[in-house]
Amino acid sequence: MSINQLKVGASLTYVNIILTNVIGLVLTPFIIHSLGDSEYGLYTLLGSFIAYLALMDMGLNNTIVRFVAKYRAEDNIVEEQTFLGSIFMIYFIISGVVLIVGVFFYFNLENIFSQSLTIDQIVKAKMMFVILVFNVVITLPGGAFTAICNAYEYFVFPRTLGIIRYIVRAITVVAVLTLGGDALSIVILDTVLNIMGILVVMSYSFRKLKIKINFSEFKKDKIKSIFSYSLWMFIIAITQSFQWNAGQVVLGINANTVQVAIFAVGIMLGTYYGAFAGAINTLLLPKASQMVVEGKSSLELTEMMIKIGRICNGISYLILSGFFLFGKEFIFLWLGSEYAQSWFVALMVMLGMTIPLSHSFGNSIIEARNKVRYKAVVNMVTIIIGVLIGFYLSKYFGLMGMITPLAGAMFMNAIITQLYFRKIFGFNILLFYSKVYCKQTFFILILIIGAMKFKEIIQIDSWIVLGVIISSYAIVYSVIFYLILMDKSERKMINNYA
Repeated sequence: MSINQLKVGASLTYVNIILTNVIGLVLTPFIIHSLGDSEYGLYTLLGSFIAYLALMDMGLNNTIVRFVAKYRAEDNIVEEQTFLGSIFMIYFIISGVVLIVGVFFYFNLENIFSQSLTIDQIVKAKMMFVILVFNVVITLPGGAFTAICNAYEYFVFPRTLGIIRYIVRAITVVAVLTLGGDALSIVILDTVLNIMGILVVMSYSFRKLKIKINFSEFKKDKIKSIFSYSLWMFIIAITQSFQWNAGQVVLGINANTVQVAIFAVGIMLGTYYGAFAGAINTLLLPKASQMVVEGKSSLELTEMMIKIGRICNGISYLILSGFFLFGKEFIFLWLGSEYAQSWFVALMVMLGMTIPLSHSFGNSIIEARNKVRYKAVVNMVTIIIGVLIGFYLSKYFGLMGMITPLAGAMFMNAIITQLYFRKIFGFNILLFYSKVYCKQTFFILILIIGAMKFKEIIQIDSWIVLGVIISSYAIVYSVIFYLILMDKSERKMINNYA
């Protein structure tokens, strides 16, 4: 693995996450104001509707990273080329199915939305729907080239391109809407940028990475091995989608729309935490595949988990402790005191995510060894139980009764998964916790107590004060983490990176 590719790729991933969140928070009100509530509602409605077709990826992108990284570690070029040929054939078939399904829904849009859309809106919806379906059809196979870049451990180029594309989109959307554009204009713009992005990454893959695709050998056993892996990744993706959306549906049944909105904001902030704290984990599957192929021992795999877990935990604890201390003030300034309970929802989601984020390399090892089935089943069962308990408790405790069992399900899933790690590759649980959590947790708790005492003498009533306090806390946290919690090798890595 190229160290620069990993380091710069991780940095660019964080830049992309920050950029996406910041621009999204700023751009969304502008889009709503420019389009109007009705037009924006149409735009988001079709976007949500079409998102279910995008799930037809079936987990194949992760499958590409896993298998291509494996074949590269084995130096098996022939199998890699045959595998890619099979993958693209599958993608073409899936795109064809999406197209057929899209045609069916196109001719039934009037029946589906007859009660909620006017005749003019249905006409525009059909035009937008055609473009969105086309977008999905080309994105499914087109996204494979980014996965290939990840498998080759070339992280910098696709992430740089993604950042550039997002900035260009933001600027262009503002220009288009300022000139009188509508929701259809945004859909067309997104499609054009998507096509351009796919063509650029595809060109990079063929010219820089020198990939070759063999379509001549479409073997049944190859297809079976692909779906034996991707099917379970698909189930995990559906379970995660269900995990975040089910609570809003349940509260819509047992509570009211205000509770749904408060819950949704908390879930959004919690998933931001997961994306930011776990960004480095998206780069780890190729490394895990390489270590598995090389037959690394259970101790070596555990030590790699510890090394990565300490870095992830350091980032997680910064965000988690910062949100615990200052999250309420942020929400009050951003949305108002009526959204105060969003802080509790987000905090519970963050707590439920923290342990899984620290041992994500173990998940990469499971994926590399094609042992995802058990994890997918456990994930699905625990989340379903959490939602069922939440359905009952939310009748009496509202969103508090919904989020608490969901977070508990996430925690139980993490514990069971660690036991599975032990069975699959001899994961040393006690060594992991002693190296990753004990010292870090002790010092962070002391820091939190000190910060809470300091908060008692400071009134946080403006964005400027909040920004200064958060920045000061982040600096103090970083200094303590660097001087006390990092070992010599970790400090050396930071110094070399700087």
